[in-house]
Amino acid sequence: MNMGTEQKMQNWLTLLNDKLLPAVQHNAFWCDVLTQFDVQEACRHSVHLAIFVEPYLQYVLDGSKTIESRFSTRRFAPYNQVGQGDIILLKKSSGPVVGICQVMTAWFYQLENKSWGEIKQNYSADLCAQDPKFWQDRKGASFATLIRIGHVLPVEPFAVDKRDRRGWVVLHAPSQQMEFQLEAV
Repeated sequence: MNMGTEQKMQNWLTLLNDKLLPAVQHNAFWCDVLTQFDVQEACRHSVHLAIFVEPYLQYVLDGSKTIESRFSTRRFAPYNQVGQGDIILLKKSSGPVVGICQVMTAWFYQLENKSWGEIKQNYSADLCAQDPKFWQDRKGASFATLIRIGHVLPVEPFAVDKRDRRGWVVLHAPSQQMEFQLEAV
């Protein structure tokens, strides 16, 4: 790792810890994860920013939605870019980050009739996707990522300087680093 990349990673991890650690001090699991998230750990796990609309954000935060899904026409993140142990920051659409969770398992699908049926039959309840409109809105997708999430924790809101329209951003991956400004709300 070159010095510029190492410095960017350290700066980002410092910001992450400065914003998140105070918000999770009452939670032993997240205190342990974030205090141990050093440069070595950062080389093994990715950190993601997922943008949510209601009611799905609330479903994640209250525990009724245990699998997050992302459907797309092309192989956009998180497709093949998220894995067990990764951290996901939960951001409200046009709002702040309001939660954090961890990836327990991820599945990736190239969608065809068989995989659509499997997803609907096996995961509708965990996706909170019993409404036919959910499936109708995604019928043009060619790819799907399903992510079983755990250790969901609402946090004190904080802003992330994100101005584009992406619904998922890989903030840190072992092979890349993107820097964002984190600010208190």
